[in-house]
Formats: sequence, C-alpha cells, structure tokens
Amino acid sequence: MADIKNNNAAPAFGEQNKHEALILKYKNVIIGGLVAIFAGVAIGFFVKNCTTESFNNASTDMAKAQEYFAEAVMSNDSVAFSKALNGDSINAGFLAVIENDGSGKVSNLAKLYAGICYARLGNMQEAANYLEQFDSKDDAMVSPAALGALGNVKASLGQLDEAAATLIKAAELADNNTLSPQFLIQAGEILESQGKKDEALKLYEQIKAKYADWQRYNTIDNYIERVK
Repeated sequence: MADIKNNNAAPAFGEQNKHEALILKYKNVIIGGLVAIFAGVAIGFFVKNCTTESFNNASTDMAKAQEYFAEAVMSNDSVAFSKALNGDSINAGFLAVIENDGSGKVSNLAKLYAGICYARLGNMQEAANYLEQFDSKDDAMVSPAALGALGNVKASLGQLDEAAATLIKAAELADNNTLSPQFLIQAGEILESQGKKDEALKLYEQIKAKYADWQRYNTIDNYIERVK
C-alpha cells in the first residue's frame, strides 16, 4: 500500500533507482490495511458462497485456519501467518485445506488467504501464484481487494506494467472512496517510477474528480503538481 507519513504532502521520488526503491517499498508494506478487510469480509464471502457439502467436508479446517489468520492480523507476526498457512500439530492450515478440498469453494477462498500469508512472509512468487488462482465470483468487496493485493505483489516482484494495470482494474472494480483512491495512487506511483508522468497525472486527476470523500483527499493536489 502507498505509505505516506505526511498526510499533507505527496512523497517525493529521489534520484536513486526508482524501480528498486519502489519494489522495496511494496515489499515492505505489502497488503497493509487490506489484511483487516479480508479478516472480516472474506469470512462473509465464505459463508455466502460455500454449499452445505463444502461446509461438511472442509469448513472445520477452514474455520480454524481463519482463526489463526485473525490472530496473525492482530499480532502482525510472521510466525502467526506461517501457522495460518501451514497449520500446526493439531489443526490444518490453508495449504491443507486447498489440498483436501480440491477445486471446491472452500479451497478457492483458502487460496486467497494463502496468497496473503505468503506475501506477509515475503514469498512474493508464491503469493502471486495463489492470488492468481483465486476466483472472486465478482464479490463486490473481496474481488477488488484481491486484485489490489495481487497488484501489490506484482509490484514487489518488479512486474511494474502488470502491477499498474492490475491496480487500475481493482480501482475500477471497487469504485468506492476507500479502496479506489488507494489503488490509483499506487498505480500512479508505479507509472511515475517508469517515467510515465502523463499517465500518472490522469489517475491523480481521476481521484480529484471522482473521490472527494477519500480520507486523504487533501493530498491529491500535491500528487498532481508533482507530475505536471
């Protein structure tokens, strides 16, 4: 996620290698506040989309893995995320759920959680693999958040063209004052790092025109001025 310490100014890019700096930035702050969204919203997605058969076959393991995930979110501890992913001597983790449920809906959601866990553990390639396998079924909240997470992961891998395109798609899909501006800012910063200031400007101007209720709306003019 875009990490801005001063809420009244847009972060400036120095003369260092912008690509390397951007990749490091996304690797350090991957997923960010989206983890909290998944902790609540994805559980609702799970309940809404899983059949009775799915619950009978896989829900017990999934529920325990989700508990571990919620604990990991609260503690922000890599050991806790590893436990949610791999399980322990008593309970299964998301990887076991994926293996045991095959192509079922519980397994599908477990792939989303696994991708997030891998990202928090710093294994971005595995994170991308699992996030790309997740089928959101066009859920209004989970789908854009999952795409945003994938965009962040691709940025951390240095796949900047794909990252920007994925983040823009996530913003369009969300179309709200919470997620859309964040994703557009991230995409804009990636485009800036590539020297594509005109394209970044369009995204910043889109935020200014469309998302006036964004909580950091007062910073958007600084982004616009930086790329003009």
